[in-house]
Amino acid sequence: MRDILVVEDNGGLREVLKEALTTADITVEAVESAEEAFEKLGGARYDMVITDLKLPEADGIAVLEAVKKAYPDTEVVVVTAHGTVDRAVEAMKKGASDFITKPFSIAQIRMQAGRILGTKNLREENAYLRSMMERRIIGSGQKITAVLEIASRAAEKDATVLITGASGTGKELIAEEIHRRSKRNAFPLVKVNCAALAPGLLESELFGHEKGAFTDAYTMKKGRFELADRGTIFLDEIAELPLALQVKILRVIQEREFERVGGEKTLKTDVRIIAATNRDLKAMAGDGTFRQELYYRLNVVEIKMPALKDRKEDIPGLVEYFIKKYAEYGNFRVKGITKDALDALVSYDYPGNVRELENIVQRAMVMCRGEMINPEDIPYELINAGAPENALDSLDAKVGDFEKELIRKALAETGGNRAKAAELLKANRVTLLAKIKKYGLSLKEEK
Repeated sequence: MRDILVVEDNGGLREVLKEALTTADITVEAVESAEEAFEKLGGARYDMVITDLKLPEADGIAVLEAVKKAYPDTEVVVVTAHGTVDRAVEAMKKGASDFITKPFSIAQIRMQAGRILGTKNLREENAYLRSMMERRIIGSGQKITAVLEIASRAAEKDATVLITGASGTGKELIAEEIHRRSKRNAFPLVKVNCAALAPGLLESELFGHEKGAFTDAYTMKKGRFELADRGTIFLDEIAELPLALQVKILRVIQEREFERVGGEKTLKTDVRIIAATNRDLKAMAGDGTFRQELYYRLNVVEIKMPALKDRKEDIPGLVEYFIKKYAEYGNFRVKGITKDALDALVSYDYPGNVRELENIVQRAMVMCRGEMINPEDIPYELINAGAPENALDSLDAKVGDFEKELIRKALAETGGNRAKAAELLKANRVTLLAKIKKYGLSLKEEK
């Protein structure tokens, strides 16, 4: 969905532009003055602004400058009369994407807006694809460094790898890292989510099928093992694999061969298998819900992904990475995060791990009105997640602990003389005696 802001003081033309540009994928807002535009820009981000150069009070150049200051990636088209083309050229120098001269047809403005938004789509998609290609495990803490060390050693050999850990910890990224560092990196890394497909479809997806093997099998189809030949296949959520298919996977590991569904010809494959799960495969192998021999074949090298709460020292680097990632293709002006907001993020335990942190950072960037993420941009429930249910009770407990320690030290210094302890603490003796009883301090009697 794209959002366009039209700034035009001519009421008739304003409504025509709004109606002409509104589609199922484009929402258009229209205002009549620069002041209204400034107000809109203060609370929302637009993909494109179309502004007349000649406006009452502040002109279209002022609107352009305000847009580019707040949202540098927003496209701006200026509308000008024939006699003021020089002003349109000035606007182009200040960052306008294009200009259109009056009179113009509806077809012209639609085509121009479509072309500019299409180019913007391509830029953002390319930025996103670059970020996906450059995905790396972020972190330099002890736990993640140990994981990367194991992954580096595993990459040098062709042994199967089992990556375990909770959802959102980065199991797929580790699989990508192993493939990238391996001698197979010139060939495909093929990914299969074993939980995403029905058992009947999964067999065909993994091993392919022959024409006529089942209803709707109109042509022969190669399976993922065939497509991954000489490369790597990543079997995510391997615990969800049906027992019948587990036997066939075991055969591929042991014999390097398989048949397509409905086929008789035995096919050979040279593929390295990396599997991942968030379940306890060892326990499943013990109770018979996962084939024990397959478990041992997969678990030649095990990599255990730590939960994010166990590597909080990596959170600042992850936050910085996500801000940069989304700023590049999401039309955000956010450049960083304040210390208070970062402290709030670090204090949270993230049951959803890195994936949850990424979602929270993206949400904060959406809510942020300036260049720095502040605590108010962070979800309220996250900021208060670490707070006790009754903050006053917690404060009273801490004050009590502090008070008890002070009294204990005073009594120790005075040899248990409560009168002298009261004098040292500048406290009423009766009050002190009550406190000693309250805290159960057992010292020798007053001298």
